Parts: sequence; structure tokens; C-alpha cells
Amino acid sequence: MTTQREKIIKKVYEILDNKPKGIRYADLIREINNELPEVNVNAIHGTVWFFKQKIDKGEIDDVVRPEKGLYILKKYFGKTFVSKISSSPFSIEKIKEEDFYNPFANYLVNELEECTKAIPLGGNKFQDKWGTPDVVGTYKIFGLGHIQPPIEIISGEIKTDTGQLITAFGQACSYKLFSHKVYLVIPKDANGADIKRVESLCLKFGIGLILFNRRNKENPEFEILTRAIKNDPDYFYLNKYLRLIEDEAKELF
Repeated sequence: MTTQREKIIKKVYEILDNKPKGIRYADLIREINNELPEVNVNAIHGTVWFFKQKIDKGEIDDVVRPEKGLYILKKYFGKTFVSKISSSPFSIEKIKEEDFYNPFANYLVNELEECTKAIPLGGNKFQDKWGTPDVVGTYKIFGLGHIQPPIEIISGEIKTDTGQLITAFGQACSYKLFSHKVYLVIPKDANGADIKRVESLCLKFGIGLILFNRRNKENPEFEILTRAIKNDPDYFYLNKYLRLIEDEAKELF
């Protein structure tokens, strides 16, 4: 006689077989609950947790978890989780990284509202190996009362090359030296597991993470995953770098 656990696991396989791109935990629970309404939802949670433990221990080898919360049949895994490189005549190289500086500056001000002013920067304006932010902005509010909040500096690093995500993260970390908040902007078509790893690192270091469509400079479809956490910069370096961009800084203050 089939046990309730066996019944649920059989349903898990049926659902996964129809999900070549995999399925998230919450969606998996929801679909099982819809397919097996007579089964208590707590039993479904317990069985899927048991199933997850079996996968992680290597006792189930036909299902993989390429990233947290995602389940996919092994037969689909290799077809889905590969670097997505366009083979069409249109190539990423035709759109430059610089093409996204202005759109992201506008996004910081008008949609994310992390800045009151933001400008493209990039290049080697800071004249050292630590790099220069692609976008820099300020956040300042006046007229609140007798005590005014300090002006905040926000920096952004944009990367169109999905093979340079770790490099981009390192650059974003270096910007915390002179910024109150830092945002890292990476392609949404990057490898899903890589995005999850970068997201975990950003959460640990207080860096904001934003995804975007690197194939459309007119509508990059910026999508925030994590908000940046405010920290105090080293004011020695902040003033040092501001002196190097005095002309540009006039637009920010």
C-alpha cells in the first residue's frame, strides 16, 4: 500500500517532469497542495524537506538543487544552467557598458529614490587601481528642521560581462571606502547560480544588487534584489576622490 510520503514524492517527480527550468520551493508546495488537496499542507512541507535532505546527502541523484530553493530534474539541468551566449547577429558588444550609465543614474533618482542627484562617471577619474564608480550620486534633504541630515554619497558599478561578476563585486566592495551606499548592477541573464552567490555576498557586505537587461539600452528593466545598507565612509578617501572630480561634483552638490 502506498504511504502518504510516497504519494507526495511521486507527485514531486510528476511536477518536476513538467518543469524543464525547475521550480521554486514555494511554488512546488503550492502545486502539490493543489494536486493533492486531501493531504495536510504540513505533511507536504515535511516530505519536501525530507526529499531535500536526501538530495543534499546524495541519496537522490536524479534531482539537483543548483541554488537555494530551486529543484530541477538532472536530465534538464545541463540544458538550463549554462551560460546564455547569444548566437544571433546581434551581440552584446554592440551595446557598450557606458550606454547604461545614464539610465541607471535616472533609475537611482526617479525609481529607487536613493539619490536626489546622480551622474555617469566611469573611466579612470580616480586615477588608481581601485577603480572609479560608473555612476555616482548624492542624497540630501534640506528644510527638515534645525538639524540637517548629512549628505550621502551613493556609488554604482555596472557590468555587462557575465564572466566578470566576481571582479565587479570586488570593485563594488572597494567603493564602500568612500561611499555611504553602493549598488552592483549585473545582467539578469547571467547564470542563475552565479546570481544567487553574488546576492548572498551582497547581503553579507551590505551592497545593493540590481539586475538589468543588457540587451536593451533603451529599456534596461532594472530590477532590485537587495537594498544597499548605509555605512560611514572613510572621509579622508571621500574628500580625496571628490577633489579629483571637482567639475563633475558641482552637479551633485
